[in-house]
Amino acid sequence: MKRQLILEDGTVFIGKAFGGDVEKIGEVVFNTGMTGYQEILSDPSYCGQIVTLTYPLIGNYGINRDDFESINPAIAGFVVKETAEFPSNWRNQLSLDDYLKMKNIPGISGIDTRKLTRIIRKTGALKGALCNMNKKADEVIAQLKATVLPTTQVKQVSTKTAYSSPGRGPRVVLVDYGMKHGILRELTKRGCDVVVVPYNITAQEIMNYHPDGVMLSNGPGDPKSVRETLEMIRTIQKEVPLFGICLGHQLFALANGADTDKLKFGHRGSNHPVKDLRTGKVSITSQNHGYTVETDSIEHTDLTVTHTALNDDTIEGLRHKHYPAFTVQYHPEASPGPEDANYLFDEFLRNIEVATTKGEETCQNAQI
Repeated sequence: MKRQLILEDGTVFIGKAFGGDVEKIGEVVFNTGMTGYQEILSDPSYCGQIVTLTYPLIGNYGINRDDFESINPAIAGFVVKETAEFPSNWRNQLSLDDYLKMKNIPGISGIDTRKLTRIIRKTGALKGALCNMNKKADEVIAQLKATVLPTTQVKQVSTKTAYSSPGRGPRVVLVDYGMKHGILRELTKRGCDVVVVPYNITAQEIMNYHPDGVMLSNGPGDPKSVRETLEMIRTIQKEVPLFGICLGHQLFALANGADTDKLKFGHRGSNHPVKDLRTGKVSITSQNHGYTVETDSIEHTDLTVTHTALNDDTIEGLRHKHYPAFTVQYHPEASPGPEDANYLFDEFLRNIEVATTKGEETCQNAQI
């Protein structure tokens, strides 16, 4: 069965349908990773987007139980050059086609993904529709131009209630804006006692958990659509060490007076070089974002730029001048991608250890 991918600029791709038998509209973006399609599919940061993979053969190692970044994927659609009908891997439990059918996510294969990627790079991310062959292109294009994409993605993917992942180490409250499970895995691997909370939690509600530190997770969409969380960040950064990732990084910047802007086609892939300005070290990083912190907006804030992207010189890391709070635009938990930046979780825990020691000394001095 054939399927169409129609873009708002009038471009029409006709390919083979796979996955769910449903029509979807979303923002069409591309990811350059050679592996990790299961993690990409299940990353909540892709909520509402139709994702194109530039690597030509997808699905060759199947789907397994271990590599999910969320239980219920929020991706709108999947675009590939070729799908592997018979995956081969010792962990394989399900084919890509079967998984997408199970989750009712439409896919299209057999199209020129290089051409599609070049269009996006030239014009920027576009609205697109995955639809059946009986739909007339002119009608779909008119519908796309009239469509306003939703701005409530964080509300859609964030947990509705708090839950814990118990550990015997420091208590970390993880604010879920669309959290990848890889972040939770890195914290629990280090023995942290993690409490995952909704995106719209207040500072007082967080402090009621008596945290040793707070993490701001990744998530989808425009950070300016989640302004209700900014006051919480401004308050919490004064109380306990803070670490933000991706959307959490952008929200941290907004909360401290900086500004954000949309990138032309975003950073999505597993091979983005980032330089640590403090040490000169370059890490190859996993990234997935469509917005960036504006460089000029940092000047009159209490923030310092700690990392930059070597491809386009955009901001990739920030640190507060007065509080133990820092953030990065990329994904130190990888999933998928290289683990070069994994050390940032240890840096966060060192900040917690220092803050805890100072707190204990303050209590002892007060008693004396």
